[in-house]
Amino acid sequence: MQNQISPETSAPEQGAPKPTGRRAAAKPRTGFFLAAGAVVALGAMVGTGFAVQSSFAAQSDRVAETSALTAAANLDVDQLEAHSAVLDARVKKTANDTITAATAVIASASGKADATALAASVASLGGYEKLDAKDVFALAKTTTAQADAVRAQVAEFDRVAAEQAAAAAAQAAAEAEAAKAQRAQAPSSGSRPAAPSNPSEAQAIARDLMAAMYGWGDDQFGCLVQLWNRESGWNVHAANSSGAYGIPQALPGSKMASAGPDWQNSADTQIRWGLGYISGRYGTPCGAWDSFNAKGWY
Repeated sequence: MQNQISPETSAPEQGAPKPTGRRAAAKPRTGFFLAAGAVVALGAMVGTGFAVQSSFAAQSDRVAETSALTAAANLDVDQLEAHSAVLDARVKKTANDTITAATAVIASASGKADATALAASVASLGGYEKLDAKDVFALAKTTTAQADAVRAQVAEFDRVAAEQAAAAAAQAAAEAEAAKAQRAQAPSSGSRPAAPSNPSEAQAIARDLMAAMYGWGDDQFGCLVQLWNRESGWNVHAANSSGAYGIPQALPGSKMASAGPDWQNSADTQIRWGLGYISGRYGTPCGAWDSFNAKGWY
């Protein structure tokens, strides 16, 4: 038993065969799994770091977006307030400008055009502060259209009035020119008839009345005598088919009633009326005589 080796001190003999099978391969595989586990653990740690970093970045982005939205909201409030102020200014200016223009049109329409509807619109627009902006702009547009219509009516009235004035002026000028031509063609005072030395009773009445009423002398008396000689022959009852009557041949004869109720038979009444007519229309008996010579009537 001397050659027997104890298990504690025995060593494998050099050149002895190595163990084979599962047990021989167990050690290397265990190391592989340990290394793989370490890699997985390290990857998990690294992945966790990225996840944390990504979560922090996302939170920062949300904070930034929230700040931006808040700033934008504050900016929108400022913008809305500014816009409101601009709109109020536009409303006020539009209303006041429209009222001023329409008021001037109403004043110009007095006696020329109907501005009742325009005045009502101006009154409504005067309360623009109580109206919505869109209502103010709509009312201003309506008022402006009404003002344009009234302005056109005023212009048409003025045009017609100007034409009438021009026509009247032209007529007056024509009449003045005709009178001028008539005076140029009238006989001179030297060729006018002289007063009769022996006037009839009616002629004597006329001579006295014309001197007392108008201050006319014998120079005018001669013209009057010749004028009424041609018209009626100084006949109180002279009548014409046209309706003219009496010494002055009033047309119609009833006009002489203004001088007295006895106009049909009184030479005095007829002469008074005739002298008034001559004075008012021709100025003097010689003026009436000149017109008679130019036209054949007076």
